Amino acid sequence: MKIYVPVRLKFLFALIVASLWTAFCASLARPWISELSSIMPQPAAAFLVAAIALVPGFMYAFILASLAVDRRPRQKPLREYPPLTVLIAAFNEEERIQECIESVMKQGYPGKLEVIVVDDGSTDRTVGILKSLPYPQVRIIEAEHGGKSNALNRGLQASSHDLVATLDADTYLYKHALARVVGRLLADPPQTVAVAGTVLVRNSRGSMIARMQEWDYFHGIASAKRMQSLYQGTLVAQGAFSLFRRQAVLAAGGWPDKIGEDIVLTWALLKRGGRIGFAEDAVCFTTVPDTYRMFYRQRHRWSRGMIEGFKHHPEVLVSPRLSTFFVYWNLFFPLLDSVFLLVFLPGLVAALFGSYYIAGPMTLAVLPLSLLLNYVMFLVQRRMFLSRGLKVRRNFGAFLWYAFAYQMFMVPACVAGYISEIISLRRQWGTKWTGAHAARVLRKDGSLSQ
Repeated sequence: MKIYVPVRLKFLFALIVASLWTAFCASLARPWISELSSIMPQPAAAFLVAAIALVPGFMYAFILASLAVDRRPRQKPLREYPPLTVLIAAFNEEERIQECIESVMKQGYPGKLEVIVVDDGSTDRTVGILKSLPYPQVRIIEAEHGGKSNALNRGLQASSHDLVATLDADTYLYKHALARVVGRLLADPPQTVAVAGTVLVRNSRGSMIARMQEWDYFHGIASAKRMQSLYQGTLVAQGAFSLFRRQAVLAAGGWPDKIGEDIVLTWALLKRGGRIGFAEDAVCFTTVPDTYRMFYRQRHRWSRGMIEGFKHHPEVLVSPRLSTFFVYWNLFFPLLDSVFLLVFLPGLVAALFGSYYIAGPMTLAVLPLSLLLNYVMFLVQRRMFLSRGLKVRRNFGAFLWYAFAYQMFMVPACVAGYISEIISLRRQWGTKWTGAHAARVLRKDGSLSQ
């Protein structure tokens, strides 16, 4: 007999475990703080130790405890599936667009399906390839180049159904992904207005940076979304693959003309009282950056997007719901990443020359918990993989790089992104969408205004 444990009780359990662990580590860190105090004021020493070890340790412990109590039931097929619109914005996607459309059509979605592809002024063969495809369910909208948010809003305006799934043009849906993301939305509480799907790496053999990202998507991103959804508040319904209630998106004003349009829209939905879920078994595969330059630009853009969320929807910081805890969690990231970049990495270099004030034996105390967390993440994700007929690739070398060095590659881009958005530098878009976005707003009735 299964015993139902309320979500708030699970949250309290994870909070107590993380707090006790942090208190234990703080007691062990006193000699470290005292040693640091010999070269700086004691408050500064305590702050650095907290930023380098104690706060990350709290986060690791909270995630670990949350995953331990996450026992979500398996999803049951619906008797009847509602009509669904799949919305794809495309700009110069001649290499991937056909595979993307074919992955949608192979889904065998057991309800009425409409696919809308909005071409955002492509200059390659994207439109020609789309017009050659033998799928009557696919509608093509040719638009002037106005940016991804404008393309998505044009597609939303033209959509016929209440449920709208977004899909990046370089994304490939795994089998039954659409049915599972729809099933999760309808099984979740009534106030759920969006569900994020699971995004995994498609090109993980392209380079070492891509191989490390395979672990990031498989472990970090998926586990964070799973934990957030357990407490009724996934913070990002990513554009690569998510499901939305059309009227909720319209009421929130559509996708905003922002670098992090998916983050800002998600927070707008949260601000309006909506709930964002996560379908861990609705899987797609996407193409990730395979050079450090491209990776840097992507994480720079994601970090700017997070700051945009705070700038445009600060009300989420005072919303009386469990997900607010994770909004504050994100609020710590700029500070923690800055300390890691400006203090810990130089301290690591200093340790190589015998100075252990910053990176010393106490720093290593974080590693066992980090490795334990990664192991639990692996077990949770492998269970999901096996249930979906997937197999975890052997990628142990890249895992070691991911576990011990990935943050060194990622944090410089994140810190630069935070600073760029805080001081409002001119936006520079990624390789798919460049130039100024059209200044258009989606009205609540679904029409576009200039």
